[in-house]
Amino acid sequence: MNDPRVITVKKDILAKNDALAANNQLIFKESGVIVVNLLSSPGAGKTTLLVKTLTDLKSEIKFAVIEGDQRTDNDARRIMETGVPVTQINTQSACHLDAGMTFQALDTLDLGSVDMLFIENVGNLVCPASYDLGEQMKITLLSVTEGEDKPVKYPKAFRVADAMVLTKTDLLPYLDFDPDQAMEYARKVNPAQKRFRLSAKSGAGLEEWYQFLRDLTNGS
Repeated sequence: MNDPRVITVKKDILAKNDALAANNQLIFKESGVIVVNLLSSPGAGKTTLLVKTLTDLKSEIKFAVIEGDQRTDNDARRIMETGVPVTQINTQSACHLDAGMTFQALDTLDLGSVDMLFIENVGNLVCPASYDLGEQMKITLLSVTEGEDKPVKYPKAFRVADAMVLTKTDLLPYLDFDPDQAMEYARKVNPAQKRFRLSAKSGAGLEEWYQFLRDLTNGS
């Protein structure tokens, strides 16, 4: 950990990524697209929430999705069934998307016809938090099937998030999970972030989430 060569390599990698991210950001700004980068552990419900959101709001907001996974296009196929344009990125052994991968995916999308681009990052609460993709907003999901203390165990993933979504709340009656404690941990890490509690299955809390997305596209 004290070897300066290791530190230098890390800085060089992130500096290159940040330069590419700045280029992506310029493209997004010129296209008038709101870009949201979704982070979470594997299985927190990113794809399920996306499918529900796209299905319910696609008549109001023009969406597109970049789907990140190490292998398979299973989640991209689920998105495709909503009728929303989707591009799959398979990172193979990489545990995150980076700005270069994102830029390559943009060639497959007509950004001029898109209001909001969701980037579903690889399921991981560590690496994705360090890589800027050029997005305007990061949103981190936490499911009630995880521990309440995830925000303090993996603070960067929640500190860089403009919003946090507590998912799968329909399961709370069956779990030993304190949602208020989870929200308090998140508040300690990032007092300014917007926080939601919802269930894509029961529909609880979805309207507040939907209004948040509407406001983003309207510039509110």
